[in-house]
Amino acid sequence: MMVAPSLAVRAVLFDLDGTLIDTVLDLHAAADAMLGDLGRPEIPVAAIRSYVGRGIPNLVKRVLAGSMIAADDPAPPPKEALDSFRHHYAVANGRHAVLFPGVREGLEAFQSLGLPLGVITNKAEAFSLPLLEHVGLAPFFQVVVSGDVLPRPKPDPMPLVWASGRLGASPADVLMIGDSVHDFHAGRAAGCHVFLVPYGYNEGREVRDLACDAIVSTLAEAARRVSHA
Repeated sequence: MMVAPSLAVRAVLFDLDGTLIDTVLDLHAAADAMLGDLGRPEIPVAAIRSYVGRGIPNLVKRVLAGSMIAADDPAPPPKEALDSFRHHYAVANGRHAVLFPGVREGLEAFQSLGLPLGVITNKAEAFSLPLLEHVGLAPFFQVVVSGDVLPRPKPDPMPLVWASGRLGASPADVLMIGDSVHDFHAGRAAGCHVFLVPYGYNEGREVRDLACDAIVSTLAEAARRVSHA
């Protein structure tokens, strides 16, 4: 028996790291190289997985402090460390990155529905655009809003509102799909519908505790739950 799609939308926005692409090994390689430059010991991959989600400067602060709460400090990370990380990440970016299961199938399904698609990421544009090209996803998206494009990144709603306008849709008719509390809060603040995936980087927290519209195991499942408004 066919079940009608549960949500009608006019556009879909996606987080990048942890939703579309698993980039932890690239980030870990850059972090370890930075720590080597600073004469400090390497850190486990699991630590990087928990530190991802608030952009490279905050990732660097967390790596240096060995603490999640380091990102709450408004002071920027040491320039030497940040420059080192960016240098090494430019080399590592995309080298070990892989698509999460169901991503390409999901994007193709959304595309077949005639929905315009966009990416909202806190990753700097110098890294986000090459990464999307490297993994072959760039052609799917009409807009990519990186973390340094607008004055305020996620969890502020500004990138989502701006991208919705670029895609010709009201935020109320847009679906945001992400993997973290920052995606959830940005989506809710913008007035978007929000789906979350359970497999990404949520700073060690459980996305099922968030009052989103749905938890979807893959983007392919997400596509089956929407229609074009």
